[in-house]
Order: sequence, then C-alpha cells, then structure tokens
Amino acid sequence: MISKEEVSLDNVELKAATRTTKGNSPARALRRQGLVPAVLYGPDSPPSMLAIQVSELDTIIKRGGLGRSVFNLYVDGGQSAKPVMIKELQTHPLSKTLLHVDFYEVSMDRKIHVNVPVIITGKSIGVENGGMLQIICRELEVTCLPNAIPSNITIDITNLDIGDTVHVEDIPLSGNIEIPHETNFTVLTVSTTKREIEAVAPGEPVEGEPSEEESPEA
Repeated sequence: MISKEEVSLDNVELKAATRTTKGNSPARALRRQGLVPAVLYGPDSPPSMLAIQVSELDTIIKRGGLGRSVFNLYVDGGQSAKPVMIKELQTHPLSKTLLHVDFYEVSMDRKIHVNVPVIITGKSIGVENGGMLQIICRELEVTCLPNAIPSNITIDITNLDIGDTVHVEDIPLSGNIEIPHETNFTVLTVSTTKREIEAVAPGEPVEGEPSEEESPEA
C-alpha cells in the first residue's frame, strides 16, 4: 500500500538571498560567513544564484527535506513563496560540510517524479517455513502531485509463501499516484533457501528423474 502520510514541508520556510558572484573563491567566502551557495531552477524559469544560511538548511534536511519534500522558499524578502525541492546536495567527502545545493521549483498542479522507500511489514509464512525473502528493489519511483508525495510504499508480506512474488501491479495505489515501471517489475520474492538449492549438487539427478544409468536406451 501507499502510505498516506505526506512528506510535504509546506509549513517550513527557508530564506535565501540573491548572489551575483560565482566561482570557488566567492563560494569559500560565503561558507566562512555561515552561508552555502545554491542554484534555483525550474521548468518555467531561468536558473538563479542564491545564498542560504547553513543552519536553516540543516533544519530542513533533518526534517526529511532531502529529495522527497516540498517546502517554501522566500528570495530576497519577497512576500511570494516558491514551492521547491532539494534536487542535489553536495558535501565535502571528509568533513561533510555543505558545499552547494540545487533547488528545483515545482508547479503544484504538475506531476513530478520522486523516489520513495519500500517498507516491509510482517513475517511471511514462507520465511517461517524456511524460505528466504529477497528484496529486489528498496525504493520505487512514483509520479504524483507535489502536495501528495507519499512517505513510503508499505508491503505486507505476511501471506507470502515460498515461490510467491510481489510485482508492481500487486501494489495498491491511492489517489493519482502512479509507479512508472513495467507492471511485471519484481519488487520482492520469497524463494527456497540457499541450503536447499545447494543440496542438489551439479550433475546429481533430481528426485523423480532417471539417472544416466537408469535411462532407457534409445
């Protein structure tokens, strides 16, 4: 099922200021002031260079605002908020200091593509009988309106037995949410255990099949 809990941060405000300089040296100067350089772009507007307070951006990220959340961005003290998502975040590989952020301005009446985590609940009867749960995909891409982004896709595996598989077509969707995968795309499966598979050595006849010595002559 699709979780109805949305991850929109429409009550969260982030303030930004326009910057006119670009390059490594001006970017380092901004970081020394507790700011991080950013770019805002969207399908209907040209890119604009911004500067954001690191402390405010950290708050957004800690509240789950990376990649799947829409929040309000105010530029240069404007009264009109821009609904945006964090599209890309660059950090230093060692210090994890924020280096740069890309914001994407969304249209609230136009569907967007986002990746949503797959959450597994329950314990399948197949696993209890010795089977092995294989999760093929731990997140799925969905298309939906910006104010209807689900927090996760929950799959209950309680009734899955050995040999059962969950495909995209088996996941119930709510509202106007779609999963743009092939309907037979495999999300997870309950298979026989590795021990059972290896129990039949290569070349060893499977029970019920004649061996070469027992095979009837042609």
